[in-house]
Amino acid sequence: MSLLRRFVIHPLARLATVLQGPRIIYGWYNANGQWCEHTRVSTHTCVEGRRGLHLHDHVFVGHFNRLDGSNGLVLEEGVQVTSHVAILSHSSHRAVRVMGRRYIQDPNPVGYVRQATRIGAYSFIGPHSVIAPGSQIGKGVIVQAYSFVSGVVPDFAIVGSQAHGKPAEVIGDTRRMDRALLQRHPELHAMYVQWAGQDHLRRALGIQEGT
Repeated sequence: MSLLRRFVIHPLARLATVLQGPRIIYGWYNANGQWCEHTRVSTHTCVEGRRGLHLHDHVFVGHFNRLDGSNGLVLEEGVQVTSHVAILSHSSHRAVRVMGRRYIQDPNPVGYVRQATRIGAYSFIGPHSVIAPGSQIGKGVIVQAYSFVSGVVPDFAIVGSQAHGKPAEVIGDTRRMDRALLQRHPELHAMYVQWAGQDHLRRALGIQEGT
């Protein structure tokens, strides 16, 4: 895409939202210069540490989110981030509590967390969720609204917080959720295989190994 779009059209569009409200802007440049033509990011999403943020193509990031790339954040192809979501790669609250006023003066605060975060292809992050630093979310995952995610989430998991403030747990499998659609629409199988793999298509269709 032309430099005109990168340096003129995009900045003007974002400036216009001050008067007109949030908008979704098509196209995203990563810090390494990679252009993602089909990625869409809201003008009202807060991006911190942009140099460490890497969005693949076909990513969608809606309004009023926070993307923290300060210690590395990758959103793989097709990830959808709805609204009011915080995806973090650093955390300071423990350091602030234990160090008090000394925290601001120390270049290496005790308890400060710096960990890269990754979200796998075609995963969905529901509204008002928090993805903690260092989380590694697999592909094809659904994170339900108001979830707190920390640690590793396996591919194709549906995760949710069963009680307020508790970490999200695996409560389902997106392959089972998608089974009926894939059975009714065999023309979609090849596209599903492109990102999920043949074995996962078989599982989604309920085909047992060896059959």
